[in-house]
Amino acid sequence: MSSLIPIPTLHLFPVLDRLLIEMLRSLSPSDWQKPTVAKLWTVKDVAAHLLDGNMRAISAMHNHSGKPPQNINSYPDLVSYLNRLNAVWVEAMDRVSPEQITDMLEATGPEYYQYLSSLDPFAPALYPVAWAGEEQSLNWFHIAREYTEKWHHQQQIRHAIGSNILLTRELFYPCITTFIQALPYNYRYVDAPYGTVININITGDVWYLHKHESGWRLIENFDNGATTTITIKPEAAWQMFTKALSPQQVQQHSLIEGNILLAQQFFSSIAVMA
Repeated sequence: MSSLIPIPTLHLFPVLDRLLIEMLRSLSPSDWQKPTVAKLWTVKDVAAHLLDGNMRAISAMHNHSGKPPQNINSYPDLVSYLNRLNAVWVEAMDRVSPEQITDMLEATGPEYYQYLSSLDPFAPALYPVAWAGEEQSLNWFHIAREYTEKWHHQQQIRHAIGSNILLTRELFYPCITTFIQALPYNYRYVDAPYGTVININITGDVWYLHKHESGWRLIENFDNGATTTITIKPEAAWQMFTKALSPQQVQQHSLIEGNILLAQQFFSSIAVMA
């Protein structure tokens, strides 16, 4: 069945977990306090947030989700609610040692993976992938979204300590391919003639965003010349999609060919709830 899944990621969770635990156990006390691109969060805060993700998923497996959110009437309302949840958890974990956080991550990782493995990839997900504009998502996309969370938060830590081990094709390509799914929704208000194609090139991997009669959509192949080509470095790409760099900063690490105006919307693309 995995061969039918558009973006297979489930098999990579144990790999990410192993690399995470190995890295955390190698950190010095000063490493844990280093700032990250996650705004006000230190390395320890990001590790605590990763633990929160494990705990929430395991609680869902136990049919427990906590108190339901109140007064969520819009996307900004949802983002504010999630930001409050994240902040409360990280603040509470301030009194927990790095060693304890690492031990709990190691203990909960397999159970988290077990939960994701139990999901029918083509059944409706509990939560939609809102940054892709979906009101209902399938579990394979939910799992891929969870993979991007695991990947980019670990990469935030590695970025802080100077490690790019996650930027291998095996681990990076599924993450960036999932991020790319945000583009049709991000371009929904961009007007262009039917047949317009934007070529996105990241380390030699290419995606095509095509303007169709029904709107923008991603296509696998395009033989003719693209209207616009955007070439961007991996390090800038993941930080753009996770809102760690501003559009202006990302453009400094990119090459634009063709219609420059069509490229501008790309640099405001994000694939996180922010």
